[in-house]
Amino acid sequence: MADNVTKLIMETILGLITTAFAFVAGLAWNEAIQELIKQFFKTEGTLTGLFVYAVIVTVVAVIVTVLLARIAGRMGIELDD
Repeated sequence: MADNVTKLIMETILGLITTAFAFVAGLAWNEAIQELIKQFFKTEGTLTGLFVYAVIVTVVAVIVTVLLARIAGRMGIELDD
């Protein structure tokens, strides 16, 4: 019983640490992409710049999600809906 609880606790901690690092990486990419858009479109913090950023990130997220779902499907992995 104690071994199962210890294992569950360790799995949870490892999952949280992994998620935290993914979140930090996402924040880093967020800043990098925002700066790229500011320089490319010359829209320093304007509403237009924010919308351009939102559209680009949304399109990239959809494309990556579809590609990952296809790869998972080829590997026989079912994703939760």
